Amino acid sequence: MINMLLTGVPANIMALAGLVFAFVMTCLLLARCNDRLPKDQGREFAVNGALSAGKPRGAGFIFILVFIAAVVLFCELNTEIIIYLVLLAAAMMTGFLDDCSRAPWGELKKGLLDFAIAVMVAVTFLNFNSSVVDFAIFGGSITIPPVIFGILTVVLVWVSINVTNCSDGVDGLSGTLTIITLISLYMVDQIKGTDPVFSHTILLFVICILAYLWFNATPSKLMMGDAGSRAMGFFISIAALKTGSPFIYIPVAIVLILDGGLGLLKVSLLRFLKIKILVNTRTPLHDHVRKVMGWSNTQAVFRFAIIQIMISAAAIYLIM
Repeated sequence: MINMLLTGVPANIMALAGLVFAFVMTCLLLARCNDRLPKDQGREFAVNGALSAGKPRGAGFIFILVFIAAVVLFCELNTEIIIYLVLLAAAMMTGFLDDCSRAPWGELKKGLLDFAIAVMVAVTFLNFNSSVVDFAIFGGSITIPPVIFGILTVVLVWVSINVTNCSDGVDGLSGTLTIITLISLYMVDQIKGTDPVFSHTILLFVICILAYLWFNATPSKLMMGDAGSRAMGFFISIAALKTGSPFIYIPVAIVLILDGGLGLLKVSLLRFLKIKILVNTRTPLHDHVRKVMGWSNTQAVFRFAIIQIMISAAAIYLIM
């Protein structure tokens, strides 16, 4: 670790160096290695899905590896963080292998892999943290039995991975929303005074996404693919857990939840219970606002971001 070699360097300088490293390395690698990424084949049922055909896909493989390297080099590592980094790499690789596959992986296969990762997160978190849950907005806390807490953690991780993955369909949308969500969780950490080491990893992750967005802004030159979106969802869930107030995930990620989650709910109810909902609403919601309401891609990104910023700001204000 660089911070072990440069023990005389102030911590704030090391933190700044890590942020610079994360941005510069992500930009350089995306610029020089994007031609080696798999090419998108277009999405048959997505609005304007054919426009993405031929673009490099799977950029998440690059910016997630840069993030992991930045954490290893510039952060104080502990066993818990190391395990999360390994699981983050696993979430990224499941997505990247799907990006590289000629035939998309089935929902069952991906769902089971997500479940396995979520279970390992629950076991790891409970091993290093308590099952006390703070209600940051309303005040007070409760101790949840470890088994129940573990089940809720599995649900949180699985849901976060999949709703974030489903929201990735418009240039810059999921990356922008993820940044807003992570910065909101970082601010919650600062208000509550929780783990400063993990808080710094949030900033590193945000910087890597910002570097990716340099290339993904409309009209995009490349896309993160499942390698990026699934890893982002995974990291959001860990960041929410580490605040000690995991239910804060709902308001600070509500746009991701609604955009990506309503489609999952719609399909699940129809497939397993034969219940039809949102019959006249296209899902994900970013397809509905573009196809039915006539929003441009840029309008969808900015308006969804504005909504999330307002809700996150309100949640943070209530915590202060």
